[in-house]
Amino acid sequence: MSEKIDQIIEDLKVLTLLEASELVTKIEETFGVDASASGGGTMVMAGPAATEEVEEKTEFNLMLDEVPADKKIAVLKVVRSLTGLGLKEAKELVESAPKQVQENIAKDAAEAGKKQIEEAGGKASLK
Repeated sequence: MSEKIDQIIEDLKVLTLLEASELVTKIEETFGVDASASGGGTMVMAGPAATEEVEEKTEFNLMLDEVPADKKIAVLKVVRSLTGLGLKEAKELVESAPKQVQENIAKDAAEAGKKQIEEAGGKASLK
């Protein structure tokens, strides 16, 4: 690297958080870029050449994909705790896998449910 770039890097290292934020804002205004739409530290040009941002999915369906016969009771207990279904309804759901367990739930809840099913021995996925 050139001496000039090394000096800029050294200057950036001593900025406070507020100063760094102001610097980003000033760079965005000066060069017409949007640092918030970046992935991995690169800046994306604003304006007509900018690509549309992909909308992140916020609601998921938790699917029970497969239940091994020897893990059926453990998975059944998890399904009951996730859905609030009675024993008969939960048993029917587990026996008819692949089947949707929960619909339109938050990502965290869906991942937690998937983890519980997998820890009980079943296979689950998010759709």
